[in-house]
Amino acid sequence: MPGVKRFFIKFVILAVMLLGLPLLGVWLAGYPVSDYLEFPPETRYVHHEPFSWFAFIIYALLIASCLAPLIIRALRPPHRVAAEIRPARPFPWWGWFGLILGLLSWVMAWTRFAWFAELQPHTFTPLWVAFIVVINGLCYRQRGHCMMLDRPQFFLLLFPVSSVFWWFFEYLNRFVQNWYYIGPRLGPWEYFWYATLPFSTVLPAVLSLRDWLISARWLRQRYNHLKPLRVPSPKILASLILMLSASGLAAIGIWPNIFFPLLWIAPLLIIIALQALMDEQHLLSDPLAGNWTAALAAAMAAVICGVFWEMWNYFSLAKWQYSIPFVHRYHIFEMPLLGYAGYLPFGLQCAVVGSLLEEMIPAARST
Repeated sequence: MPGVKRFFIKFVILAVMLLGLPLLGVWLAGYPVSDYLEFPPETRYVHHEPFSWFAFIIYALLIASCLAPLIIRALRPPHRVAAEIRPARPFPWWGWFGLILGLLSWVMAWTRFAWFAELQPHTFTPLWVAFIVVINGLCYRQRGHCMMLDRPQFFLLLFPVSSVFWWFFEYLNRFVQNWYYIGPRLGPWEYFWYATLPFSTVLPAVLSLRDWLISARWLRQRYNHLKPLRVPSPKILASLILMLSASGLAAIGIWPNIFFPLLWIAPLLIIIALQALMDEQHLLSDPLAGNWTAALAAAMAAVICGVFWEMWNYFSLAKWQYSIPFVHRYHIFEMPLLGYAGYLPFGLQCAVVGSLLEEMIPAARST
């Protein structure tokens, strides 16, 4: 049971930090704590700064500087990777079923039939169940394997874990209010159950798509054999990152307009720092050794899922909208352009949660 014990130690530390530190910041700033505990969240109490060209350019340059080395690498001649001989497989019947379900759900999500009015707010879940099935079908067609068939215990466990996972982000959003929901008014229990169901599809969608992308030969050709990086004093660095992340979470509650990006970055850094301090393999172990394929596949999977999330959200009845300080301009669907950068670290967090679950279920580890 050592894997389960380590999992719960990291989970408890992370949960205490995520739940307590932003609230500590609110208390230190003298804001009314009750506003941040309202459920369902309806009050708009964070006043966001207007669009700023200066901030927009700074954020854009920062994002571009992080992505530029990887984009340049994609344009270079690929490293030779031995071709894998795989017999051609037809797209499975259950993949076709998922595709039909997805198309029907899409039609029902974007139309307003009177006879469908009661179910109209709940079309998001079948859309994403269909997406997950189709992606697993594509993975099976390409590799002869997929998470849904090869690791059913792990696959099914992702759904309840995903609900808990995304509720943490809903909680952190209380302190920055970068997104909010519109649609039918619901009581606390209705809101909880109706939200939990679609939240359960987040991890299965991102990790299924990541598995499909990992099998892409072009990705492995370019990112499997990069130069290894050496990190001096890794435990000292991990301790420093842990302290900075903790401070950043508290700062979210005090200065939400400045530190809102940490909502996506701090949880990831905390988990990696804890794993490094426990001498465990972590998300950055392979990239530091020169293999960026899995990490990039996870980030790309979240961005692709993000495009589908935002697209299907756009004309839905029950939906979310954004209010992001300084950069709220140039929308793609409801999301401002630079907001899509948040999906990059989010995909890495999905991968980290998947690896933590594999600690609990060693037989579920991908080969």
